[in-house]
Amino acid sequence: MTASVGLVGARGHVGAELVRLLAGHPQLRLAHAASRQDLGRPLPGSDIVLEDMSPETVASWPVDVVILALPNGHAPAYAATLPRPIVIDLSADHRFDPAWVYGLPERNRARIAGARRIANPGCYATGIQLGLGPALPLLAGPPMVFGVSGYSGAGTTPSPRNDPARLRDNLLPYALTGHLHEREASHQLRRPLHFVPHVAAWFRGISLTITVPLIRPISAADLFARYRDAYADEPLVHVGAAIPEVQAAAGRHDLAIGGFAVDDRHAVLVVTLDNLLKGAASQALQNINLALGLPERLGVPHDPPLSSAVG
Repeated sequence: MTASVGLVGARGHVGAELVRLLAGHPQLRLAHAASRQDLGRPLPGSDIVLEDMSPETVASWPVDVVILALPNGHAPAYAATLPRPIVIDLSADHRFDPAWVYGLPERNRARIAGARRIANPGCYATGIQLGLGPALPLLAGPPMVFGVSGYSGAGTTPSPRNDPARLRDNLLPYALTGHLHEREASHQLRRPLHFVPHVAAWFRGISLTITVPLIRPISAADLFARYRDAYADEPLVHVGAAIPEVQAAAGRHDLAIGGFAVDDRHAVLVVTLDNLLKGAASQALQNINLALGLPERLGVPHDPPLSSAVG
């Protein structure tokens, strides 16, 4: 079986990662691609000619899967015209829509299998949910999350958050309350939480420092064991005792959790991931595989052992 894929938004940061991943997938074939840029030209590294991004053009594609790698607010116009293919929406447009399956495989694998409409999670929201999941029974109140992302997370449209000159020797906090990924993670976990995102001068990778108020004391060793056991069978979640570094996250398809420090009232842990891969493109590939009944890890490259971390 080989399934054909159409990609809308092929020239963005995540689109470029998807093109590369699809080229290495043994049972998926990129058949059509659309972009706002370079119309009529071949997609770099491919013989596929870039088409216009109109919903009518995309609806005419004879494909099995359509991936919408679009800014927020644009996906519904496409989804409404695509009754036949499986649709993977990488924007936030359908993450709160009960008609769509929320595509975080480690927490929602059974529902994703065979689904036709899948809302890919946000990058920060992926790290927050997987970072907090095993600790939910320990919560005495809302956890606090301090997040820093590379500027690729701000997309390709010029802004202060993706301006290397503005970010040099700098750290920009934004959305100090009510960030979309705060609401997304809180909605999925069914728990309130506080999250403040920042953007830094590196290109890709996220670091999240998560503070968990404890309902009862727990040792660092027991907390580590809880996470290790929870993710023992998850190939794209790495649990280690050391603090993972964002530098090591870049280019990896897995997510790392580590640190595990505790005092009488709080536990603190650190999560890192690549916002363009496990935070977007690699996760989309997991979801496509599950929707098509393929092995979930098929086409997702294996990362080398995680070694760049500090204790």
